[in-house]
Amino acid sequence: MVRFKNRYVLCEVRSDDPRCRQCIEDRAVGLAVRDAIGRVHGDYGLACCSISFTVKYLNAYTGTVLLRCRKDSYRLLCSALPFVRYLESRGQRYPCSINTLHVGGTIRTCQKFLIQYNRRQLVMLLQNCTNEEERQCIQKSLLSCSLTEEKSQSGDEEDDDGTE
Repeated sequence: MVRFKNRYVLCEVRSDDPRCRQCIEDRAVGLAVRDAIGRVHGDYGLACCSISFTVKYLNAYTGTVLLRCRKDSYRLLCSALPFVRYLESRGQRYPCSINTLHVGGTIRTCQKFLIQYNRRQLVMLLQNCTNEEERQCIQKSLLSCSLTEEKSQSGDEEDDDGTE
């Protein structure tokens, strides 16, 4: 049995229109990328890239997209990504561009790169602050981000055991 090797392309969807972030769907991104591949490389490029092309991960809030394709055709995919000009969703067209951040052999390497990339972006954001108030506001919002469990759910479960 032969194992097919894939490449994972980590991308960022950039748009000036704030409504574009709300409309991002994996189906819309996949169709826009396939359309760009078809326009740039024709039927041959579209056939090569369509064999195992999928949108593996999509975060609409950050605009991060992870695309999977065959190892043989990832260069065709990467060369066509700058030609994506818009995303179409629910009958609306939103202008955008797709920026390639990283190409990796596994999803895990792409995740590691994304963590480092986000850290660098935060450092740049803090360096670009014009005054101390902005800097403190950003640091406070970062420190307030946490995952917590709701107390009401855990409190109800303890009361059901009969111990009060």
